[in-house]
Amino acid sequence: MWWWPPLLYTPPASALMSAASVAQVAAMAKAGIGELRGEHMAYSKFWQVVVAGGQKRDGGGGVLLSSRQGMLVAYVPALVAAATSFAVPGAVEGTRAQVLAAALAVHFLKRVLEVLFIHQYSGSMPLNTASTISSSYLLATIAMIYAQHLTAGLPDPPIDLFYPGVAVFAVGIAGNFYHHYLLSQLRTTTNASGEKEYKIPTGGLFGLVTCPHYLFEIVGFFGFAMIAQTPHALAVASGTAAYLAGRSCATRRWYESKFEDFPESIKALVPYVL
Repeated sequence: MWWWPPLLYTPPASALMSAASVAQVAAMAKAGIGELRGEHMAYSKFWQVVVAGGQKRDGGGGVLLSSRQGMLVAYVPALVAAATSFAVPGAVEGTRAQVLAAALAVHFLKRVLEVLFIHQYSGSMPLNTASTISSSYLLATIAMIYAQHLTAGLPDPPIDLFYPGVAVFAVGIAGNFYHHYLLSQLRTTTNASGEKEYKIPTGGLFGLVTCPHYLFEIVGFFGFAMIAQTPHALAVASGTAAYLAGRSCATRRWYESKFEDFPESIKALVPYVL
């Protein structure tokens, strides 16, 4: 197709993948808009906001997990899917497919190890929230690997982003880990009412944006998209950016509500811009 962007593989004649790409962007953008409207996913610091807003502590009648358990439910299935793709005959043929699957496995392995050894947890997480996040990551991982499989035999895109993509992914995962580590070093206290008292994070890019860990997560997902160069991987990265942009803006608004002296110069996600 003469009009198709030279950065992407020509999309395969697959109605399923086309629908999955559109659904991915739409669902994540809707979730990001929901964050802006105060319709928060009930995890991290927004668990307290959701409960304070009058919702049931079990998230609507379901099972309530510890935050650590909930995050493991969210990340482990995608890790297993990425890792086991190498055992499926023909699933990850070729360097690009192998590196994409490996990068996805590394991403979710890092997440699992952070849950186990880095992050400090004290709250709760509804099972339905953990399951929603888990399903999103699992389906995105499987679909990205499958979309790459469908490119077998197709001519490579005129502009090759494979090696830059590996570098972008490395920057994203390193920056995300570093800022997660800084967050883990914050020492929260408990007030007389038994509620957690938060501190304004410092170090790294926290002096410029409230959510540098989200910024680097977005960078990492666009690293996936550059490695893969498939329309679906780009859809996943774009959807992730839309959701995390909304979540970042909501987080900045949350900090403003908690700290009267919160600096106006600190943006939500992108230094000096957003």
